[in-house]
Amino acid sequence: MKAILCLCLLALAAWGQDDAAVFRTTSQLVLLDVQVLNAKTKTSTGVLESKDFAVFEDGVRQEISVFGRERYPLSIVLLFDLTPSVRGVLHRLAESAEIALQHLRPEDEVAVMAYSASARLVDGFTTNRQRTAGAIGRAAVMKTGEAAFFNEALFQAARQAAQSRAPTNRRVILWLTDNFPDAPTGFMRSHYGKSLNGVPPHSEVEAIRALHESGTVVTALLLKDPLAATWAEALYLAEAPARLKYPAGDAHKYAEITGGVSPGLRGKNVEQRLAEAIDGLRSRYTIGYRPTDAKAAGAFCRVQVAFAPGAPLQPKDWKVLVRQGYYRK
Repeated sequence: MKAILCLCLLALAAWGQDDAAVFRTTSQLVLLDVQVLNAKTKTSTGVLESKDFAVFEDGVRQEISVFGRERYPLSIVLLFDLTPSVRGVLHRLAESAEIALQHLRPEDEVAVMAYSASARLVDGFTTNRQRTAGAIGRAAVMKTGEAAFFNEALFQAARQAAQSRAPTNRRVILWLTDNFPDAPTGFMRSHYGKSLNGVPPHSEVEAIRALHESGTVVTALLLKDPLAATWAEALYLAEAPARLKYPAGDAHKYAEITGGVSPGLRGKNVEQRLAEAIDGLRSRYTIGYRPTDAKAAGAFCRVQVAFAPGAPLQPKDWKVLVRQGYYRK
């Protein structure tokens, strides 16, 4: 009887130890991609240290356990709008893509996607720059008479970002667009969305969730076209009721909720702006922490990063960019 009792006690102790071990191994490390920009010049800074930041999850301050800059490689999805106003710029980028790609480091990987109503993968993740330049060239000659459904494009690009071969890589979508989406109404889907094959496109809510789940930052390179803007303004006014029912997505919004930026080309060559965007990604901080509380898998946790008391920068002069949150695993 004593032997049986001892065996039971040992089993209970072992069960308790295993349970504790499982709890520790599922403690999630949350990695945040953070950028600090000057409010006026929009330039970034690399002078800050771990002690200069305060991180909060759902209002509760967290202890920073990982900190650095350029610590993790990049996994970049180059996402190209195939609408006519963008294709000319895409042609120019294809001619000099290798110049911009030189700003990447050898360990950075790049995938290329293009979209209209649906998104297609032109080339998967690779560290071969010539291969990526070739994929950009193939995207530049693609033609489509379809609508531009932003939410479907961002959803698929986020899914591709999640395919990164290194789970700790910093995931980014670099998106070249004119920011004139089409509302995914039934009429637009049936007449200008043949590549969807009858499947409704993903919604803005679904695209945002995919971005948060994959931890992807969106940087949108915006092509300004005054003529297209005038035409789009009139069209959007006529489509206002439909756009309330079918939110079409917005490049500025996608960038903001993921902690990214949405600069215009402003007369610069597209390869120069792409190179600057890559350099901007280098200036970002990686901040990591392990949440102090337990939440159910799938719970959305809101994140805030601010300057800690005594930091050398002032909030009135500098802005901290970070994604809105993440889903607990």
